[in-house]
Amino acid sequence: MLKNKTALVTGSTSGIGLGIAKALARQGANIVLNGFGDAEGPQAEIAALGVQVAYHGADMSKPSEIEAMMTFAAERFGRVDILVNNAGIQHVAKVEDFPVERWDAIIAINLSSAFHTTRLALPAMKAANWGRIINVASVHGLVGSAEKSAYVAAKHGVVGLTKVTALENATTGVTCNAICPGWVLTPLVQKQVDAKAAALGLSNEEATKLLLGEKEPSMQFTTPDELGELAVFLCSPAGANVRGVAWNMDGGWAAQ
Repeated sequence: MLKNKTALVTGSTSGIGLGIAKALARQGANIVLNGFGDAEGPQAEIAALGVQVAYHGADMSKPSEIEAMMTFAAERFGRVDILVNNAGIQHVAKVEDFPVERWDAIIAINLSSAFHTTRLALPAMKAANWGRIINVASVHGLVGSAEKSAYVAAKHGVVGLTKVTALENATTGVTCNAICPGWVLTPLVQKQVDAKAAALGLSNEEATKLLLGEKEPSMQFTTPDELGELAVFLCSPAGANVRGVAWNMDGGWAAQ
């Protein structure tokens, strides 16, 4: 379905980003990966799906590096047809205790980076009259949680940016939508489960139930593969008139 298309996925060397990249690759899209840590393993996983893959290690807090990444992608593949803004970091503290530098970093990586990639991707998408921008927000783009002020503010901002981008391009072949996951079982979340189990003297299963029970009525994690399949739908002909949506995949979290 996506043969001869190119998808750039930020924060895609593991977790949600890698799951989305693999789902798009299975539909034939060439992939530009981005992120920290091991890049060779993810590149090999994507290449094994029979598509071309490239990697750029741009620091998503730095506009100049984002511009270099977008130029790299365009030079390598012609243009970015599908942009998935997934890069994100987290810090937990009360507002009065929140370190200013952590606030600035979260806003830069979780929100401002999506603005920079979007503004740079749009001209080529509009010229081709086809493009898909998918912003990985969070259920925290729809509801709040204590001690996550920067993350919640950034993700609400991502949902707002999504709506404006969709409206500005509503009469074109370019769509913009947000995916809003609840708890997703990534390596980072598994570490939280392990830490809770160790701190409270619980089994891993008990700690998982405790974590999910606080917020997620389904009592099950969403998987990166499931989020990837939603991204594929948004890129499909069936998603052509889905515009400006904040689509929560959160096990009922925001329905409460």
